[in-house]
Amino acid sequence: MLDRVLHHRPELQHPERPPILAGAHLAEEHRSAGVEEDPDDDRQQHGGAEKQEEEGQDRVCDPLDCAGYHRPVRVALIDAGAYTPPYDHRLAAALAGRGHEVTLLTAPFRFGEVPEPVGYRRIELFFPLSSSLFAHAPRSRARLPLKALEYGPSMRRARRRLETLDPDVVHVQWLFRPELDLRWLRAVGAERPTVFTAHDLAGMLSRRRESWLPVLEAVDRVVVHSRRGADELVELGVPRARIARIPHPVFERAGTAADGDARGQTLLFFGLIRAYKGVDLLLRALPLVARDRPDVRLVVAGDPLDSIEPLQSLATELGVNERIDWRLGFLPDDEVANVLAAASVVVLPYRLRVDASGVLALAIGHGLPIVASDVGSLGETVTEFGLGEVVPPEDVEALAAACVRLLGDDGRRDEAVRGAAKAREALTWEAAAREHEALYAELVRDHTRPGESLP
Repeated sequence: MLDRVLHHRPELQHPERPPILAGAHLAEEHRSAGVEEDPDDDRQQHGGAEKQEEEGQDRVCDPLDCAGYHRPVRVALIDAGAYTPPYDHRLAAALAGRGHEVTLLTAPFRFGEVPEPVGYRRIELFFPLSSSLFAHAPRSRARLPLKALEYGPSMRRARRRLETLDPDVVHVQWLFRPELDLRWLRAVGAERPTVFTAHDLAGMLSRRRESWLPVLEAVDRVVVHSRRGADELVELGVPRARIARIPHPVFERAGTAADGDARGQTLLFFGLIRAYKGVDLLLRALPLVARDRPDVRLVVAGDPLDSIEPLQSLATELGVNERIDWRLGFLPDDEVANVLAAASVVVLPYRLRVDASGVLALAIGHGLPIVASDVGSLGETVTEFGLGEVVPPEDVEALAAACVRLLGDDGRRDEAVRGAAKAREALTWEAAAREHEALYAELVRDHTRPGESLP
């Protein structure tokens, strides 16, 4: 059973499925040059139920939905910091592909190009000045005071735009400052249903629990990606009926890749480089792996948000620097594709629990075996689909042994590749869109504005 969260799908009637929105539309408000930024870094710099309910129910496709009938809704997705453009884009496009009217309210992305909208509108109205002035220095701390000054005007623009759009549902993907965002979130929630996706629930609660609890109480539904995340919300007092677990979908292959060596000996760490992601643990495991796999190499590819010098010094101290290819900085899609194509195993040695990982989703999309720490959705997903090896966090010897098994056992590696294929079939953006659609429909059904009645 994929989902332990109770979520009944209402039966909806509609005479015919609405046509897919044919055109993409991008509205640029104070547009500047603008794949994923780290929201944690950005925010830190600124400053007994029934058994059936406890275990949840499998969602069964009702006859109308299976036939393609559903009621279209107007959805406003909000990612004020442009933290996850790839996720925002794919969810918006998948919802639009099912006939819903979707508008993404976001900021200019500061680390490269973003996909053109497909069937939905993207309006960039948050933090225009800081995005423009620091387009060539996106990590500069000097932009932060200006960004703080822009907060109020940006949120007022968003409120006015929501009044114009008049969406049926407002779905917030990320919040910039929860203690400040709570005011406008409550105001919006007084007028229409609100949803918040807690992409980084563990991080949120570990850093600023008291600021986030009122947010979780204020919204109508909270979306999480992991079972542990859903259980933790229940422990915090959020009713299961207000929680929806929707697993993070798989990202398709990025760019156009060169042919890689499927039987090679290359370990890959990919993504934003932060201390909690355990690159140092992987470096310490590398000499142990090399004892059994003398041809092993490691690629460390990504943008360092924490200092890289201690890691490079550690590699020299361990005598493994010649085995490591450091590819530092923001990688465009084609380079990401080549890095993944050349990898034999993706390693995610995280110290702390995460409730969603775009890197994991991308590794699955490329059909790569995975070694992951047993933290949050990483361990859950790898175990559920048989994607590779799960190890205790911060256990260097177990990490090394898992890498050796996948590098040296073709049968085990093939099994992990088959698991990735199963995950790609299950964790699609279409499936995620259907789950979100059911959630929105339930909220619209149960929410009647003053003076209105549902047809």
